[in-house]
Amino acid sequence: MARTADHDLRRSQIAEAAHRLIAHAGLDAATVAAVAREAGFSVGLVQHYFRSKDDLLLFTYRRTTDRQLGRVMRLVTEGEAARRTIAEILLSALEELWPLDDRRRAEYRIGRAFHARSLDHPAVAEAAKATAAGLRAQIARAVDNGKRCGEVGLDADAETAALGLWALVNGLADQLYHEPERPVGDRPLAETAAGLLQEALGSVFTGECHHHDPEWSDPLGLDGGAPSSSQ
Repeated sequence: MARTADHDLRRSQIAEAAHRLIAHAGLDAATVAAVAREAGFSVGLVQHYFRSKDDLLLFTYRRTTDRQLGRVMRLVTEGEAARRTIAEILLSALEELWPLDDRRRAEYRIGRAFHARSLDHPAVAEAAKATAAGLRAQIARAVDNGKRCGEVGLDADAETAALGLWALVNGLADQLYHEPERPVGDRPLAETAAGLLQEALGSVFTGECHHHDPEWSDPLGLDGGAPSSSQ
């Protein structure tokens, strides 16, 4: 067990060094030699854990997105425990993907760098596609669950709603990264972006949540108890 733990720790330390380099100076800065220097390891040790630069970069990308998704799921769990509506939970979860602080700005830059790399690297493209598809699926599942608790009309198409919300989140993320201090009217950009997202969610989640009403009957006739925003 100790050898496995040590192996995982070394890989994480190397990936964290690559993360810092990419966030600061882009993908080209994350050479094997530069990552080794940043991590305080030898080039040989880095090559022992990662057969190629591409392997290292892909591991770093997946580790970054996994951490983002972990925070999102924690917000979902906390929101459900607090008995918030699905729309309220989605608002806070999707805002977590915006570059509103140093950590998330670094994650944004890494994500966009890998998006550009995915145009020419099939393995990166597949990882980026899977990440985006997974997030859209989570939004679509939340919309479907909204139908079960009364927040969403039964005629709403979950995949269409998820596509629109995901496009809005990404488009606003771009503006929040490039012009974080720009005011829109008399409000900061971040506040305006939150308002736009809340408005978009309101156009989908148009009903009243009966999540915790024991008298409420699931209109879709599904089993499994109270609906969740993610499951």
